[in-house]
Amino acid sequence: MRSISLSTSGSFTASRVVVLANGVAEIMQSLNAQSIIVGRDISSSEDSLSQIPIVTSGHQVLAEKVIALKPDLVIIDASTGPQSAIDLIRSSGVTVVKTPESWRLGDISVKVRAVAAAIGAQSQAEQLVQQIDQSLVTSQLSWSPHVAFLYLRGTSSVYLIGGSGSGADSLLAALGAIDVGAKELDRPFNALTAESLAQLNPDVIMVMSKGLESVGGVKGLLKLPGVAQTKAGKNSAIIDVDDSLLLSFGTRTPSLLQVLAKALEQVRG
Repeated sequence: MRSISLSTSGSFTASRVVVLANGVAEIMQSLNAQSIIVGRDISSSEDSLSQIPIVTSGHQVLAEKVIALKPDLVIIDASTGPQSAIDLIRSSGVTVVKTPESWRLGDISVKVRAVAAAIGAQSQAEQLVQQIDQSLVTSQLSWSPHVAFLYLRGTSSVYLIGGSGSGADSLLAALGAIDVGAKELDRPFNALTAESLAQLNPDVIMVMSKGLESVGGVKGLLKLPGVAQTKAGKNSAIIDVDDSLLLSFGTRTPSLLQVLAKALEQVRG
């Protein structure tokens, strides 16, 4: 997935950064700051970061691994944990900066500016924000599909329907699609039941790629409560999106919207 990047680079106030916040690594790449990233969490899974050590076990931060990399800055967000690991990193003398989480397209510029401030790249940030804003202009779909976003982790028996504030609702609204969960459910994530899915009856189901894999692919998804009875299930209108990309709300989001638009047109049949 293409990321927006600046053509110029500059010096930074940090020289060894460990990234433990969703979407931050791709923002740093776009600010030409990948060279100062020395560690990352499992959600920073871009191919270009493959040689950078992962310092988490699953989504749990391993403080000892972070400290061993001798960072001068660790970037986290509200979901980074456990808190005991963050406290240990701070007590070792490392600067820890918490950046805002982003769940809407409008949050991207806020996160870009926060990351840039943390590494001393404020001047580059404004240019990047302008490029992102220009790239977020999208063409509307030729139809208005009713879409349900399902968050699935079959290995952990986690089956949720995205509602208002899940992040998926902002992406779908930008394309002219209707997030049926956001329309009917107040919480960002809600338990998946046959009754709730039947009531929503989406034309399309959108999932994360690893989530789809965790339930056994499309065949396994159709076996979950109520899925096969929906319009989406009957037509196998399933869209899967890379886990690290769908809700990252970073510099790859504009190209994600283009891919989503194309996929939604294709499943219309």
